Amino acid sequence: MTRRSLCFFLAAVLSAAIAGCGKKQSDEPAAQPEPTAVVDPATAGSITGTVKLDGPPPVFHPIDMSAEAVCEQSHSAPVIPPIIVRASNGALANVVVYVKSGLGSYHFDIPAAPAVLTQKGCMYDPRVLAVMTGQKLDIDNEDPTIHNVHPMPRVNHPWNKSEPVGDPPIETSFPKPEMAIPIACNIHPWMRAFLFVFADPYFAVTTKNGAFELKNLPPGTYTIEAWQEKYGAQDQTVTVGPKDSKTLAFTFHSVAPPH
Repeated sequence: MTRRSLCFFLAAVLSAAIAGCGKKQSDEPAAQPEPTAVVDPATAGSITGTVKLDGPPPVFHPIDMSAEAVCEQSHSAPVIPPIIVRASNGALANVVVYVKSGLGSYHFDIPAAPAVLTQKGCMYDPRVLAVMTGQKLDIDNEDPTIHNVHPMPRVNHPWNKSEPVGDPPIETSFPKPEMAIPIACNIHPWMRAFLFVFADPYFAVTTKNGAFELKNLPPGTYTIEAWQEKYGAQDQTVTVGPKDSKTLAFTFHSVAPPH
């Protein structure tokens, strides 16, 4: 091969390499635009319902707080771990009910009001809470002792911060949807909470009456899930028409029902 031919060959290889690099860059997925569609309130519907526990809940031993006198003295009676909070009629609290699937692509405003997680009596209150992505979360320490707040997400960034007596609330937020993030206190190992982060506002945490409501839902067919800390999750499918109201009932069983 002559010098001139060699130069042409090398130039061609270099040109192909540059073109290949350019093609690789153009094949990279472009960032998806944020959804702009909003739910039409004139056609929106709702889902309401209740969650119950069938059968007696298991018996849990009281929490031993003797290692921290101020924790033990802040309670007039033994504290039972609030893993299952059941009313006399079976109503189940601390159950997260949310739209698991079926929702289209909509834009939702982030709530202006922060969610609040409180450390009181060396316990987290509430035990289960839910926020939207980007929503502010304030974590208060009302106890006369230091705590440390330790979320343990798998998708979002984990962190661990001390919160001494009298400090202002820890202010934080979570940018990515994630289910059942455990929150611990390494100083007081019995302290536990669970945080849910949703990209939409269609979620609720049942109170002592076991009730929930999902409002302003666009018409569609949805999978609704109910999550409970001990008993796991249940799904139901429901179709919501324009201006429609549907009712669902979830029942967890303390003893598995016979097949």
